[in-house]
Amino acid sequence: MEGVVQSYLVFLGCYLLGAIPFGYLIGRTMGVDVRNFGSGNIGATNVYRVLGRVAFLVLALDVGKGLAAAALGVRYFPGQPWLQIGAGFAAVVGHNWPVFLRFRGGKGVATTAGVFLYLMPVPLVLAVLAFILTVAASRYVSLGSLVLGTVVALGSSLIPFPAAYRWAAWVMLLVIIYRHRANIQRLLRGTELRLGQRSQSRLRGEGGQVSRD
Repeated sequence: MEGVVQSYLVFLGCYLLGAIPFGYLIGRTMGVDVRNFGSGNIGATNVYRVLGRVAFLVLALDVGKGLAAAALGVRYFPGQPWLQIGAGFAAVVGHNWPVFLRFRGGKGVATTAGVFLYLMPVPLVLAVLAFILTVAASRYVSLGSLVLGTVVALGSSLIPFPAAYRWAAWVMLLVIIYRHRANIQRLLRGTELRLGQRSQSRLRGEGGQVSRD
């Protein structure tokens, strides 16, 4: 019974850690609610379009959430890969659906990267390289994010890892695809914003509505 309670507490703690909305909080310190601009997303990409280079701090903090959650999973669940990956996944869920922002969060790519940076560093490093090359060639962060998730999933299947890690990599790829469904539609239409195109479009109060996706 004690082990079950500990598991729930660890998962809850990792969810709450992941739910810390760094993009929103840093934006507020600069007098901006990033949810009201651009895509309305609290992740680093939208923060970059709205606020510029401070987005790199948001990126680092969001990666750190996933890394810390995975480390907690390994610390409290030694030899139990399903529970270890569960702790990391709880942080991704927290980032995507944070209780502090009425369950409207980011897309989970940076936090997912942090989880796999700790648990599967080789596939993650390869995925980051693929992300950089994709974004450099296309200037589409969303496309790079989809490539990153795909490379991690493929890498987890090609390199010996616990089955829990492999399954989690594919599940998290599906989550990334789901969270980027609107971006995929815009990519197909050719209307997706490229890296460096800064958005000042308000979601509320000034003109047309922009999708939160």
